[in-house]
Amino acid sequence: MQLSSRLDRFNEPETLKMAKLCRELRAEGIDVIDLSLGEPDFNTPVHIKQAAKKAIDDNWSHYPPVAGYADLREAICAKLKRDNNLDYKPENIVVSAGAKQSLANAVLAIVESGDEVIIPTPYWVTYSEIVRLGEAMPKLIKTPVKTGYKLTAEELEKNITDKTKLFIFSSPCNPTGTVYTKEELKALADVFEKHPKVFVISDEIYEYINFVGDHESIAQFNNIKDRVIIINGLSKGYAMTGYRLGYIAANAKVAKACEKLQGQFTSGTNAVTQRAAITALLSDLKPTHEMVRQFEHRRQRVMDLVEEIPGIECAKPDGAFYIFPVVKSYFGKTDGETIIHNSSDLVMYLLNKAHVSTVTGSAFGDDDCLRISFANSMENIEKGFLRIKEALAKLK
Repeated sequence: MQLSSRLDRFNEPETLKMAKLCRELRAEGIDVIDLSLGEPDFNTPVHIKQAAKKAIDDNWSHYPPVAGYADLREAICAKLKRDNNLDYKPENIVVSAGAKQSLANAVLAIVESGDEVIIPTPYWVTYSEIVRLGEAMPKLIKTPVKTGYKLTAEELEKNITDKTKLFIFSSPCNPTGTVYTKEELKALADVFEKHPKVFVISDEIYEYINFVGDHESIAQFNNIKDRVIIINGLSKGYAMTGYRLGYIAANAKVAKACEKLQGQFTSGTNAVTQRAAITALLSDLKPTHEMVRQFEHRRQRVMDLVEEIPGIECAKPDGAFYIFPVVKSYFGKTDGETIIHNSSDLVMYLLNKAHVSTVTGSAFGDDDCLRISFANSMENIEKGFLRIKEALAKLK
């Protein structure tokens, strides 16, 4: 049976792979602590759920417009003005079935065979794979822990070539929690100003989960705004992962291209979700702020727990809900049964021996690290890190 060679260009996301393995172990009756999930462990706020129920009762059950209902796109524009002081019109907005689809739409609308796409590492697992699916080549630029995993303007300038078509990054970053300052973004924007053929995808899905101040978007700089595509959505900031709604804000030509692509893939996003999204975007953010306070409390506890484990180096995240510790001191060690060669081996060791799920750093572009989520209850975080500490102590 001969399937498309397209399937060989990209890999299954390690995050989804670990979720699958967790489910399999739980089906066997094993108590697995999941510290791999990139999902808030909070329920969707009541007022948003009520809006979804009302949408069902009001018969929002017919095909929606491909780009999203006009009043939802207006609500997104209002949110961008309120929270980010960015001016967009509904024609600049395309609503999709999650930020991942928004990202895919944008990448496929921009790149083609032979193009290069610059991605600072560590990066979210899907960036490089969607680029490969679009027949372009990801150009990964390593950023070290000592610089806070931030790409400098000098490194960016050095890596742009005649083949560079796109730059993709996130702030706050998954997996490192890195948050770029306004000054750092301005320095990058000044580089892009000198290269007018390069587009910028700014993944801002963790916008609200920021522990160091107000969110800054690279789209605020008018000298490059027309080439910036903002990716955002409701999953992280509103605890609405299962509702599946993401969106882009971009110049009208890019937005129209994304709408054209989406019209062939999925058409419009779930109608009920769109109605609930209007309520989420325009309502008080008190539930979001409370959720972020809980994440901040967990972040501090996680950093304390990491310090109790020898041989681990870990930068304190400024945003999102992950840590990305350097664990290479355990490579080459064994518990007498399993030898740890790399981060993938360590992840499987922790899953099978400690029954704690994490994600290999190699999936994010840095094999020296693991991604550990603190989007879980404090009880499970405490239990999970105790298991990790005990399992690592057995490696000699």
